[in-house]
Amino acid sequence: MKSFVRWSAILSLVGGALLGPSIAGNMQALALPKDQVLKKLSAVPMFTIADAQGAPLVASPPNAANGQKNAPVAGVFVSQQDAQAFLDRLKSKNPELAKNVKVMPVSLAEVYELGLANKNKPNGLNFAFVPTQQQVASAVALLKQSGQKVERFNGVPVFIARGGKNKGYLTVKRGNQQIIPLFLKKEELQNMVQRLKQQQPDLASSVDIQVVNLEGVIQTLTDSNNKELEEIAIVAPQESIEFLRSLQPAQGQARPKAK
Repeated sequence: MKSFVRWSAILSLVGGALLGPSIAGNMQALALPKDQVLKKLSAVPMFTIADAQGAPLVASPPNAANGQKNAPVAGVFVSQQDAQAFLDRLKSKNPELAKNVKVMPVSLAEVYELGLANKNKPNGLNFAFVPTQQQVASAVALLKQSGQKVERFNGVPVFIARGGKNKGYLTVKRGNQQIIPLFLKKEELQNMVQRLKQQQPDLASSVDIQVVNLEGVIQTLTDSNNKELEEIAIVAPQESIEFLRSLQPAQGQARPKAK
């Protein structure tokens, strides 16, 4: 992970005001070109444990039953706080290792590209997403409310709202573009739904929140034949954006450059 995204680019992508919620028509089931997929994913910061050169900390799983080596795995955290908590635990268990690494932000686009690059390599690096447990619990609760008998949620939860007579997707306006926001934090979607209910009270009773997983969303962006995928935007948690803002150099200082 030697190439890191320009934080100012992330902030310009995700920092736009999300105003004027409304209901769009149901999406019907064109895969997006790779550059469009990467543009969408580059707006989503993730966090990993890496050394000063950007090489991620990896775990080597036990050998398979047939004696074959399993590929090494690097954790990719949705939450910076979760990544820091992991590093703090590492400091107490293995201080010699921990002193050489730190929490580093990395765009979801970079994780995606590195995953593709390692896909067919023997013992190539794998990435394991680490979701926020609070959001996992919210996902399980939503699924149970819908009548599904589940005890766990696989993957990283992504929340989306639907409503209206045809159960269309909630849309918002970002600049001149209408988008379908998918939230990594349920509470932030709920705030938007509340605005919708205030603006369009006749729709209030029909709006509900659904959950899918991030891995499935990425797969859909790359594989599905759906023109309306262009409208999808994954919304990073506000605390992630605020953390990136905290990394911005003071005015007049040189800005970091992606390699």
